[in-house]
Amino acid sequence: MAGARRWFDATPMGMRTVVTWTVLVHGYVAAGDMETARELFYAMPARNVFVWSSMVTGYFKAGDADEARAMFDRVPVRNLVSWNALIAGYAQIGRSEEALHAFHSMLEDRVKPDEFTMASVLSACAQLGSLKQGRKVHEFMERTRIRKNHFVLNGLVDMYAKCGDLEYARKVFDSIQRRNTECWNSMISALASHGRSEEAIQLFSQMECSEQKPNGVTLLAVLGACTHGGFVEEGLRVFNSFGAYGVAAGVEHYGCLVDLLGRAGRLEEAHAIVKSMAMEPNEVIWGALLGACRVHDNAEMSERVSDEINQLRSDGASTNDAEYIMLSNILAASERWEQAERVRRKMANHGVEKTPGCSSVELDIPEHKVRCR
Repeated sequence: MAGARRWFDATPMGMRTVVTWTVLVHGYVAAGDMETARELFYAMPARNVFVWSSMVTGYFKAGDADEARAMFDRVPVRNLVSWNALIAGYAQIGRSEEALHAFHSMLEDRVKPDEFTMASVLSACAQLGSLKQGRKVHEFMERTRIRKNHFVLNGLVDMYAKCGDLEYARKVFDSIQRRNTECWNSMISALASHGRSEEAIQLFSQMECSEQKPNGVTLLAVLGACTHGGFVEEGLRVFNSFGAYGVAAGVEHYGCLVDLLGRAGRLEEAHAIVKSMAMEPNEVIWGALLGACRVHDNAEMSERVSDEINQLRSDGASTNDAEYIMLSNILAASERWEQAERVRRKMANHGVEKTPGCSSVELDIPEHKVRCR
């Protein structure tokens, strides 16, 4: 950007067109420097639709949705590009209801949406988990014959899956002739998150035979499926194949593997993997192993893990109250009362309190049966 700015400043005023200004403003927006982008934007002699939309997108990425909306409201003539920037911005920051409201306002403004609009709207429906709204959007797309590119098809798979209609999600997936990696990821993740681990693993096997290579997201979803389905050997095979796919294992992948081995009671293996990690294991990793110790009542391993967690704390890591409570419960369950009491005293010294468990139940009571006093 420094080089671009030097060339811009060296350009004679008479040669600076709206395109010249727009390119520079968009560059600052892409770099996340909204202060300089705003300064240049208001200095522009004339503005086109693209630079208005770029500013809207930039404010959303900076987390300032109110300023993004204020900028959109000042657009003199709104077109498809402007509306897409607003709808996509709301969807990307999780303000799904506002994204759908903007979509309906766009239709009232008689602006015809395209496939990029629909991908954002489907994402909003998926975040809300509203199958009814998602179906209406799908019907609208069919009725208006909007082109279904990969973004839209992936969005349909993701929307139906997250809204609980796995059968229709799979139907859409099977209808896609040329699936990209994101498409495979959507379906595998959907099956894994709904507890259909065996189907997720089978679909991953099909992906391995396709032209698309798994990425870190794919492998995380498959490891999650193996964990919840108890497929230990398959999980180890997948983890050991990271190098073949050119994927570097992250802390989240190690967390899944530790959880997988821990649930199976293979605590020594899980501990060895944590100790051999390429990066420093954090409290989440140790916490997963400590939780497995609790499940299998392994007090000896829990103390070793607790020592590792305490070492992290001595190095400046934050304290996690859950680990104190978990360790205390493990020791008590194995009738090691003195050690459990020591942990309880340590909890008290650190101001840790065990919160009583509670549940809430939502009752569907007809209004005419409810009386207020």
